[in-house]
Amino acid sequence: MITTRFTELFGIEHPVVQGGMQRVSKAELVAAVANAGALGFLSALTQPTPQALTAEIERTRTMTAKPFGVNLTILPSLNPPPYEEYVQAIIDAGIKVVETAGRSPAPFMPAFNAAGVKVIHKCTSVKHAKKAQEVGCAAVIIDGFEAAGHPGEDDIPSLVLLPRAVDELAIPVIACGGFSDGRSLVAALALGADAVSMGTRFLGTEEAPVHANLKQKLLEASELDTQLIFRKFRNTARVFKNAIAVEVAEIEKQAESEFGDVAELVAGKRGAVVLESGDMEHGIWWAGVSAGLIHDIPSVADLVARIVGDAEHIIRQRLAALTI
Repeated sequence: MITTRFTELFGIEHPVVQGGMQRVSKAELVAAVANAGALGFLSALTQPTPQALTAEIERTRTMTAKPFGVNLTILPSLNPPPYEEYVQAIIDAGIKVVETAGRSPAPFMPAFNAAGVKVIHKCTSVKHAKKAQEVGCAAVIIDGFEAAGHPGEDDIPSLVLLPRAVDELAIPVIACGGFSDGRSLVAALALGADAVSMGTRFLGTEEAPVHANLKQKLLEASELDTQLIFRKFRNTARVFKNAIAVEVAEIEKQAESEFGDVAELVAGKRGAVVLESGDMEHGIWWAGVSAGLIHDIPSVADLVARIVGDAEHIIRQRLAALTI
């Protein structure tokens, strides 16, 4: 058993987190993570309305009696979703841990605090992590440059960004970006983290609600099979390298290109088709460089047990043997 500030503060058996993934973090996956003794997050905005989120929370509870949370990603938009209503739905459902990402959760902290909800904010820089601590977050997730999604604009990998954050913060730090197995869990703990958060690795599990073709792509992938896009627009994103991702990157190289030139290619509705139909070239889909470390598609229970078991073995056997 590996016990950290994270496991103690959040009442979780293992220091492993399944981050909120748009269109992926649904009841089947999150319940399996919870039952395995890790912490899983439903994706609030995967649900079209706050009422649908309430129903998904209740559906998850029919599959597990263990703790799980909800991810709320807060992004600038011309037509933003009703964030306040989603927050209230989370609170009314009795959820006690929320993962936020994107903009600061500060506007919603009074409501979460009043309801006894612990907030974990996902950050891509030490500056933002310190701000999250300042506004009252219980913990932060630190996204290294290896991560899928939006890893920030500083290009700092986990090996440096993680201990920098640990040095600056008093609250628990959860490592994200490149973590996928027992070896990387031990590395994160050695760097001062209290847990690891994984997205890409959980995509490659039996319970992940995505097409089998996507899981096969992960099995075939190396660490070279991701593509950075949106660099020109200062909104860097790491996705799987397919024809669409490469086309977007090539358009960005054109001197006068604007986001509107790629908007249709990267539309969320096209990504949804990828996950549901298995047409892996129809749109972009998220993947981190840890895809190169995925060699099987286990159940969530087997994956979590293997990660923790391997980490315990490394700590007790290999590392202990290196000391005098």
